[in-house]
Amino acid sequence: MSHSLPHVVIIGGGFGGLYAARELRRAPVRVTVIDHHNHHLFQPLLYEVATAALSPGEIAEPIRHILRRQRNTCVRLAEVIGIDVTARQVKLSNHEEVPYDYLIVATGVTHSYFGHNEWAEVAPGLKTLEDAIEIRRRFLLAFEKAEWEPDPKRRRALLTFVIIGGGPTGVELAGTMSEVARRMLVKDFKHIDAGSIRVILLEGLPRVLPAYPENLSESAKKQLEKLGVEVRVNTRVTGIEPGAVLIGQERIETENIFWAAGVAASPLGATLGVPLDRNGRVEVKVDLSIENHPEVFVIGDLAAVTDAEGKKVPGVAPAAIQMGCHAAKNIQADLKGLPRKPFIYKDKGKLATIGRAAAVADLGRFQFSGLFAWLAWLIVHIYFLIGFDNRLLVLFQWAWAYLGLNRSTRLITYYETQYEPSPKPQKII
Repeated sequence: MSHSLPHVVIIGGGFGGLYAARELRRAPVRVTVIDHHNHHLFQPLLYEVATAALSPGEIAEPIRHILRRQRNTCVRLAEVIGIDVTARQVKLSNHEEVPYDYLIVATGVTHSYFGHNEWAEVAPGLKTLEDAIEIRRRFLLAFEKAEWEPDPKRRRALLTFVIIGGGPTGVELAGTMSEVARRMLVKDFKHIDAGSIRVILLEGLPRVLPAYPENLSESAKKQLEKLGVEVRVNTRVTGIEPGAVLIGQERIETENIFWAAGVAASPLGATLGVPLDRNGRVEVKVDLSIENHPEVFVIGDLAAVTDAEGKKVPGVAPAAIQMGCHAAKNIQADLKGLPRKPFIYKDKGKLATIGRAAAVADLGRFQFSGLFAWLAWLIVHIYFLIGFDNRLLVLFQWAWAYLGLNRSTRLITYYETQYEPSPKPQKII
């Protein structure tokens, strides 16, 4: 690969970054993809790992493997800590600096606890494989402990699961967790009754899935309740501590708290020296570049982009894919001496799954829920899986879980013995 070619650096191996790299596969450039993980993660299926339906390897693919056939592309495992737009350099945590001619920043978002970062240890969110594995560990371990817990009060707390946040992540996690707990896990435990399990979904706004049409939000609420989830809207959490969630003067005793209430933009956006919106996302120009630096593009969840109707483009995979491809095409237009084109978001609809054959779909003129929405969700998300082998494997796993009510990936990979209520040996399934 000639070092005289323009160097395009892409930070982030998510949907936006990978599709940008793929779009540049035949361009006369050198491409370097930098990520602090060695894998691309299919985030929409994280909740299936968290509830023991899929294993981590089924929703992740090594970035090097995905891009192995692109001769003009290299992959670097490293943590980016800053960007010097004046010197056109990316700063790494090992004090190295990577120069670039063009830069695409696609580092996404992380959890936001609204100023209460101390809640993070008690209430993990769901953004990474590590998060999913930790939630799975806590979820499964709660049943193991409850099986032999003699104290009724602590037993109730162990079998109470509280999910904070009624957006797509919270709805998916609550619905699937309730279904798995009541219909699958209880079959393996001799001393736990399905009626003793509580799954509570808390949402601060008047309805769950607030970004969806009101009729679909109501449908989602009813489907959740049919699965046994206690849905509480207009409910704002005022405190979280080990063993309890506080809502004003009310105290919910629980050993299982999961966070799905908010996200914050990657702090890397703040190092670009350009305006940010109130959520920390980078204000970009119509071509997705930043002010005074046309060689720098920001895409995906990190970019504050407005659509033709004046609404913010949502932080979903289709939007990131479209932005990644568009930024790459504008780079190629520069190289050919052609004018850049403005980014126009094509909304392909919103889908959220709730449980087995339960989902909602907003496809513009078409809105529906239930089995057909679930099938649409399945087809769309399997289609977007990066690796072809993964598509077939995940589809098979889902079909098996759906037909047989089976959750085979029930592994507890780390066990804190100091929290065991009795000296009896731990059963791991």
